[in-house]
Amino acid sequence: MRFSALVALACAPVWGQAITPRLPEALDAQLKRIFLKDDFSAKTFRQARWVESGAAYTTLEGGGGEDDSKTGPRDIVRYDTATGERSILVAATALKPAPDAAPLSIRDYTWSADGQRLLIFTNTKRVWRQNTRGDYWVWERASGALRKLGGAVAPSSLMFAKFSPDGGRVAYVHNNNIYVEDLRTSAATQLTSDGSATTINGTSDWVYEEEFAVRDGFRWSPDGKSIAYWQFDTTGVGEFTLINNTDGLYPRLIRIPYPKSGTKNSAVRVGVVPAKGGATKWMDVPGDSREQYIARVEWSPDSKQVALQHLNRQQNRNDLLLADAATGKTERAFRDEDQAWVDVVDDFHWVDGGGQFTWLSERGGWRQAWIVSRDGQSSRAVTPVGADVVRFLRLDDQEQWIYYIASPDNATQRYLWRMRLNGQGKPERLTPANQPGTHSYSIAPNGRWAFHTWSSFDRPPLTELVSLPEHKAVRTLEDNAELRQAVAPTLENRSEFFEVKGANGVAMNGWMIKPRGFDASKKYPVLVHVYGEPAGTTVNDAWSGSREMFHRALAEAGYVVVSFDNRGTPAPKGRDWRKVVYGEVGVASSEDQTAALRALMAERRYLDPERTAVWGWSGGGSNTLNLMFRSPDVYKTGMSVAPVPDQELYDTIYQERYMGVPQTNKAGYDRGSPIRFAEGLKGNLLIVHGTGDDNVHYQGLERLINRLVELGKPFDMMAYPNRSHAISEGEGTSYHIYGLLARYLWQHVPAGGK
Repeated sequence: MRFSALVALACAPVWGQAITPRLPEALDAQLKRIFLKDDFSAKTFRQARWVESGAAYTTLEGGGGEDDSKTGPRDIVRYDTATGERSILVAATALKPAPDAAPLSIRDYTWSADGQRLLIFTNTKRVWRQNTRGDYWVWERASGALRKLGGAVAPSSLMFAKFSPDGGRVAYVHNNNIYVEDLRTSAATQLTSDGSATTINGTSDWVYEEEFAVRDGFRWSPDGKSIAYWQFDTTGVGEFTLINNTDGLYPRLIRIPYPKSGTKNSAVRVGVVPAKGGATKWMDVPGDSREQYIARVEWSPDSKQVALQHLNRQQNRNDLLLADAATGKTERAFRDEDQAWVDVVDDFHWVDGGGQFTWLSERGGWRQAWIVSRDGQSSRAVTPVGADVVRFLRLDDQEQWIYYIASPDNATQRYLWRMRLNGQGKPERLTPANQPGTHSYSIAPNGRWAFHTWSSFDRPPLTELVSLPEHKAVRTLEDNAELRQAVAPTLENRSEFFEVKGANGVAMNGWMIKPRGFDASKKYPVLVHVYGEPAGTTVNDAWSGSREMFHRALAEAGYVVVSFDNRGTPAPKGRDWRKVVYGEVGVASSEDQTAALRALMAERRYLDPERTAVWGWSGGGSNTLNLMFRSPDVYKTGMSVAPVPDQELYDTIYQERYMGVPQTNKAGYDRGSPIRFAEGLKGNLLIVHGTGDDNVHYQGLERLINRLVELGKPFDMMAYPNRSHAISEGEGTSYHIYGLLARYLWQHVPAGGK
């Protein structure tokens, strides 16, 4: 009797009810279809490569999905772009390492510039976010020979292999050192030798990968004679220890050099080394190498200089430095700065053979494309004020056009535009006006064709080949007909986009999904999905996959589901919209989200103010906590997944970009951190986290638990052992966590109209 009582107490949620209600059968069945059976997974036209300047393209056909450990043999197939004529270029059977072996499972592939060699990436392993470590094989088109790179190195230990410009060599990273292998002789030359646990050559440390997307850390010069590369020295960077308690009898410790806000960064420098081997020439970058960032490295077309994007630690200044590859001497060609922060420019392209370059800047109040002379003495805007460039797609130096994504009239959508390089005339929208939603493109090198993918909130993605600039559909590449049929019963025109006033009367975009059989004369519970941070938006007129289907399943069960994009999110609404949150992340989002929900409930009388809930993941988890703590009379139930309760616990690059360092903005960090407002909690709160989260550490949850316990606040929590920030590892995990969220909502916020 006593034993049974103890067991019952131990299994009960913290301060919660001992019995969690079962979900309605229909809702649970739908969650299984979404997260276990993948009935609603969109097919994508991936791993296509333009060849012959766009006259043809190759794809992988056969086998399964992207996970090379689960796919079967796949052929590489060539299609003539104009005619659609199909031919098998490389049969899967040609990719057998031995006569009695199975063909290689292709994770990724690259053609040499002359199309005579194929580089295959297989047997891959994940490094933090992506599978970037694996085996590389080269297939010779002329002879059909297939051989593995790296000699006798351990399996799955090479990274970022790339052909030289002439296709005769491949450079790669192994154990934090860079090698070049000659494909004619199989001789490998080691270019660096100081790689170690703390010295990283040719790839990056944790925070550069996460926040600057620097993974592949070296670049061939256009003439193939040299390689420019990043080197990281992580000595002195604080180590965060993850504990793996589940994969052995005793815990395994995983130590990561992880710089938290206000602490020491890695020392970073860029060097140039001869591709044949020899001494590295280090680029003379001014300043303390731990108090600055080198976020991008690109060669000039003549191979004489290396262009470096050099940011100060505050990230409110981005200098383009041109470094002499032979001497290391640097000169500043251009400076972009802002009172808040500046973004790294991924859309850097040389113009006029290197005489000018493209840049994206908000100096005019909007994210515009600019042309800057190589010496920095002249610059001019190409795209107009009043329309943010979302992404720069292509520079047509010959015909004098730039192609880019923008949406000047609707911040929730994305379309293809082009503009004359001289900035004269008006921008031309190429995406047809009768295709509302979100559009993405992969434009062929010759500019005549593009892979075009179109989706909307209620429309699964369609991929087709189009000709440019007339945007004429040539053939369908993936129509997702099965998915459209599967999701049709959940659509029924029950979603809408709208505008609502946030704090200070600022207009915010939002979307809503209503229940089946909706009756405006009744009151319905409302669930808010929030993100609200500078890294992303939720109000997008685009198909968003399983999470959208989760929301539709909840709507089907009787909830009105809504989402708002507050100020500070990266919507294409101009600089001031995005940067008003500088130094105050977490404050404006809380004010805007609460004001928007209040306004919507006042406007839509069918929303029940007594049945309100909010949920979010990562930054959305942080905002969920802020809303539950700051506006407890508005939000009655919250579900926070992988939040950052205290901003001082997150990494330097992200948090300091938007907040400065805590040493000089302690008050701002306190105002934005949910843990400082935990005493405001009144409602039902569920907090979920993976203990193996290398990004947002479980440490934050433990600190929040201590604070809530200290305050005597009831709450519920769920820990997923050894799961990362995505909480997706392990069979059944995604179904489990979304089932958990649905059950918590069902338990505390009764569904249906009343």
